[in-house]
Amino acid sequence: MTQIVIIGAGPTGLTLAMLLAQRGIAVTAIEASTNFRRIFRGEALMPSGLAAIDEMGLTDLVAEIPHRALDAWEFYIENRPIFRVDEPITRGGKPCTLISQPAFLAGVLDRAQQCAKFELIQGTNVRDLVWNGDRVAGVKLSDGREITADLVIGADGRNSIVREQANLTLDRSTQNFDILWFKLPSSPEFAAENIFYSILRGGDAFGAFQGAEGNLQVGWSLHRDDALDWQQVDWAEKLAATAPDWLAAHLRSHRDEIERPLLLSIVVGRCLQWQQPGVLVLGDAAHPMSPIRAQGINMALRDAVVAANHLVPVCQGNPDLTAIDGVLPQIQAEREPEIIRIQKLQQQEVNQAELLRNYPLIRHAVSRLAPIIGSRIRHSWLDRQIQLRDGLIPVQLRV
Repeated sequence: MTQIVIIGAGPTGLTLAMLLAQRGIAVTAIEASTNFRRIFRGEALMPSGLAAIDEMGLTDLVAEIPHRALDAWEFYIENRPIFRVDEPITRGGKPCTLISQPAFLAGVLDRAQQCAKFELIQGTNVRDLVWNGDRVAGVKLSDGREITADLVIGADGRNSIVREQANLTLDRSTQNFDILWFKLPSSPEFAAENIFYSILRGGDAFGAFQGAEGNLQVGWSLHRDDALDWQQVDWAEKLAATAPDWLAAHLRSHRDEIERPLLLSIVVGRCLQWQQPGVLVLGDAAHPMSPIRAQGINMALRDAVVAANHLVPVCQGNPDLTAIDGVLPQIQAEREPEIIRIQKLQQQEVNQAELLRNYPLIRHAVSRLAPIIGSRIRHSWLDRQIQLRDGLIPVQLRV
């Protein structure tokens, strides 16, 4: 019998599958997509995610694939620079590093496939869970196959089928914005320094940076109370009208090369219970994260390390199903405090942005008084970033 079935070959599922297979545990990973390419995949590794990668022995992989550290963060309000923070933001720390997630996943897959007990089934959906009484005992695939397992792990994202079929309730937080994601050729301004620009003008806001594969990426905050049909907007002009002059000129000159935007519907929440007998959800399946400060991939990697620590001792040899079920709540108990704290910090960042968006007088005052109060705003921002970047506690691989 296949010992562990993992649904979803993203950062959580594939790194956990690799860690388990490297320790002699039979793992079948099931991925609905036929490849790792998406229009949008999270790229930003904070120090918390880089630490998890180091624990997994994957630091050399990051060095081999397309990657680039951020050099700084810059904030503009009403076309005026407010403050800048250079990377790394702490003395002796690591800079936020952008990676090509498809290349990273391909590299992890290559390492997993070197293990005799690893299998990947790609291009097939999971249709349902298999139950043996009140315990999950496997999965049914869309092609009719049924795969039995001692444990099913749902790492299948914010719209998790495993979570739904296991009747695990997602407690959602109210969000009043989505993200429109654009890609276009990069500007020469990013050649010397890769700066993440956060830009607010009027009620409009977007972030822009050069991705690991060299293109310019733009995330536009699309508020649900906006009175516009985003599919009918002249986005080259809309972005340019919000941007600083140098970036506006670049957007206009490349208007025909701006890719059709992808709508990223924001879901934020946390499962009150991450497990049932025989099933566990992790990553965005357990706690979909806001895109603010790029926490999704970082929390996913940390989930994988902690899950491996608990699962390996009870899954090696002839597994005892009661012992497996017994460690599942321990995984949630170890990971949940950090997830709760990070989501609260993300909401604080959203609240700051909403304050500026909704109150023009505050926006105007901040932009006009930036030479006087910019350093104070900078220090306030820095104070809020430490846990968002480093996590609550060190995560170490102990198995």
